[in-house]
Amino acid sequence: MKSDAVAAVYDRRSSPSAVIVRRKCMLVVASLLAAVFAFAAPKPDTVVAADGSGDYTSLQEAISKAPMKTDPATPRWVIFVKAGTYTERIYVQRERGNIHVIGEDARKTVVAYHLNANLLGEDGKPIGTFRTPTVQIDGDGMLWENITLANTAGPVGQALALRADGDRLEFRKVRFLGWQDTILVNRGRHYFEDCYIEGHVDFIFGAATAFFNRCHIHVLRNGYITAASTPKDTAHGYVFADCKITGAEGVLAYLGRPWRDFAKTVFLRTDMSAAVRPEGWNNWNKPPAEATTFYAEFGSTGPGANDAARVKWAKPLTAEQAAALTPAAVLGGEDGWNPAVRP
Repeated sequence: MKSDAVAAVYDRRSSPSAVIVRRKCMLVVASLLAAVFAFAAPKPDTVVAADGSGDYTSLQEAISKAPMKTDPATPRWVIFVKAGTYTERIYVQRERGNIHVIGEDARKTVVAYHLNANLLGEDGKPIGTFRTPTVQIDGDGMLWENITLANTAGPVGQALALRADGDRLEFRKVRFLGWQDTILVNRGRHYFEDCYIEGHVDFIFGAATAFFNRCHIHVLRNGYITAASTPKDTAHGYVFADCKITGAEGVLAYLGRPWRDFAKTVFLRTDMSAAVRPEGWNNWNKPPAEATTFYAEFGSTGPGANDAARVKWAKPLTAEQAAALTPAAVLGGEDGWNPAVRP
């Protein structure tokens, strides 16, 4: 196959129709190669189907009846979820973390609920942010794939699609839909790959260490993408690598603001649309936080990439520092976890 440079010269010498045909062929070849090398879906241990054609009609029931497996050296219990909308809240207890939930189709397999922080509980008081998640995971080692997790409350305040409290959680080709506080990565280490995440205020937040690889971040209204609360002595907060940021028409958003003073967030080689504000970062009206946060970028591209206009307290990254921020380095911990390499 020609290099990009040679292909560009070759394209200029060809007719427009020939260029289009050739590029379409290249895309088909790339898709075929991706399919050949894609990981085969594992054989399910149980099937969930809303139409009653599986073992369960409820994903929560399937999870609750899964074996209590916590040893990461053992195979995950595989739950296959057929296309459909599952209007239910999911809770994964610590004893059942070693599970792989895989949807039939990321857009057509939807787990959704609608709690928001302003709803009144049995005590007559608002339930608050942390009691709103559609999916809450306390178990370690869980993998979610090819599915949509949504909070459908709308723009009415904090409403979580996901609350992640376990460790070594993986999300691959998962769509996260919400508005404010879509994803709470509360603690632990988490890996997101080829995911779609939307919201408008602090819609990725919390104290965990999380790596976002090739994810699409979409901003629905003016707001803030991240609100990390990284503990003071934690080496890494959030790392976004080779991602894409888009927004609704006319929307402007900050890359992040510090929920707590030592927030850490880094964007690497990210394609930023004009939805990203020129200044990039916000101090949440806490000037002292400018000295303690670690906000950095490297290799940003697109209309929203504006080094000259960024806040002066954002940190520069060298090429060497950026190259060192791999999933293995950020998430490895004492057990050497590297979710970017699948078994």
